[in-house]
Amino acid sequence: MGFVSCLRKDIRVVFERDPAARSIPEVLLCYSGLHAIWMHRLSHALYKRGWVLIPRMISNFARFLTGIEIHPGATIGDGLFIDHGTGIVIGETAELGENVTLYQGVTLGGTGKEKGKRHPTIGNNVVVASGAKVLGSFTVGDHAKIGAGSVVLKPVPAYATVVGIPGHVVVMKGQRVHNETEMRLAQLGHDLTDDVKLSELEAENDVDLDHDKLPDPEEEMRECMMRQIQALTKKVKELEENQKKWEANHHD
Repeated sequence: MGFVSCLRKDIRVVFERDPAARSIPEVLLCYSGLHAIWMHRLSHALYKRGWVLIPRMISNFARFLTGIEIHPGATIGDGLFIDHGTGIVIGETAELGENVTLYQGVTLGGTGKEKGKRHPTIGNNVVVASGAKVLGSFTVGDHAKIGAGSVVLKPVPAYATVVGIPGHVVVMKGQRVHNETEMRLAQLGHDLTDDVKLSELEAENDVDLDHDKLPDPEEEMRECMMRQIQALTKKVKELEENQKKWEANHHD
């Protein structure tokens, strides 16, 4: 893709994923995520040519200007959209596929002092919600969603939704899953729900931005516990009533 075509796509992506965008001048002048991406493209090009200091200076200037820190060594595919990007950090060996969406406070980082590949690889059409941390050298599969505030420390399959600390899969290919067995069955395409078709999930450039509608395993656990407590309370009440009847009969 040529330089001009790439810039046009970056602008088009903003309009596709942000309903607040009103005009091209507004996008060009006011979208810090776009500025960070463009400055990273420049620093990355220089970094690949063996330069170090100037790319790092460009990266630092971009962080000062936008609040977004992208190491010049990070590899970023076409169609990246950074929404309200303050606090985003993308490490040196991170790799992002096409049509990735990052919200504020996201960290794509490492977990130690190791050399070489130490940051995550993010697949195509992935959404990482606000405050999520993806830490380590592993892959987040295509079309995955990382819930707000999650801390992901291990690989994420394609079409999975991850929430929690540490992050764990709660939805696979549109199906709610509760354990590893259900997740593997969903990965294989078993018992897909009627309203989610695999062909739709695999549609080109399909980016599902509904990261506010993810399951809450803790809330489900609380509701389950409440139902169990209510059932136990009812059972105890019945036993107490039966005990009173038995005592009354034997007292007579």
